[in-house]
Amino acid sequence: MRIGFVGLGNMGQGMADNLLYKNSDITVYTRTESKVQNMINKGAKGTNSLSDLVKNVDVVMTCLPDVETSLNVILGEEGIIKFAKKNQVIIDHSTVAVSTSILCRNELKKINVKFLDAPISGGPMGASSGTLTIMVGGEKKIFDHVKPHLLKMGTNVKYMGNSGSGTGMKLINQLLVGVNTVASAEAFAFANKVGVDLEIASELLGVSWGGSKMVERSAPITKGRNFPNSAAPVRNLNKDLGIINDFARLNNLSLNLTKNSLDMFSELMNDNKSEYDIAGVIEIIEKNSNNL
Repeated sequence: MRIGFVGLGNMGQGMADNLLYKNSDITVYTRTESKVQNMINKGAKGTNSLSDLVKNVDVVMTCLPDVETSLNVILGEEGIIKFAKKNQVIIDHSTVAVSTSILCRNELKKINVKFLDAPISGGPMGASSGTLTIMVGGEKKIFDHVKPHLLKMGTNVKYMGNSGSGTGMKLINQLLVGVNTVASAEAFAFANKVGVDLEIASELLGVSWGGSKMVERSAPITKGRNFPNSAAPVRNLNKDLGIINDFARLNNLSLNLTKNSLDMFSELMNDNKSEYDIAGVIEIIEKNSNNL
């Protein structure tokens, strides 16, 4: 099976590396030519044309930064849909709206091309180590067909159901990441006020009901104030919470904690801290506290 991979960002690079190192026949494409050349130097095939990639592979995987880019690359005027072949499989690993995944499925189905929404979780470290969680929606037989290659990138590869369910599961995860990150930041702000060391607090919370993955990861980052230039930047979570908030608004779903968390991350964006680590939301708590 020949794999084409589109997008070599923080997540895509590690995913493509794992496919290559685990003996997939992989061709890569991204807009940055140096990244393509780097993969060629490692032993992958590379191309400077999306059309050439699509025409010469059996499965196309995309890992892209936002809804607009995914729609453009998959369904745009010069997108994958223009060059795809009958029974080819397109797998989108991007975090997008549920409606985006369903639209891609529907449009590709018209030309007998298969589509899976397969967003990922685990961060750049999980991508580079091949330990991602991959949540997949679409036809079960197509999932079974490509699963061996998904397992080269992730240790938790789960079939979620029909098209859109993989994306839906990723957004559930992102909702909890956002809310728990804000809750952790509030707890750390409280700890700082009462003089409790964040490292010790994190250790104890790890064996208490108040512990969470976001407490664990955010505590050392917050203690060291290591917020700038993160591999888990505010802009990504702000985008995802915005997608969730839009869905809630359109579907009469009250998600107050999500909305409040989005407001705080959006405030960081407005403070020109889009590349800050998500744990940096504590600065908004501190700023608002100083204004009381």
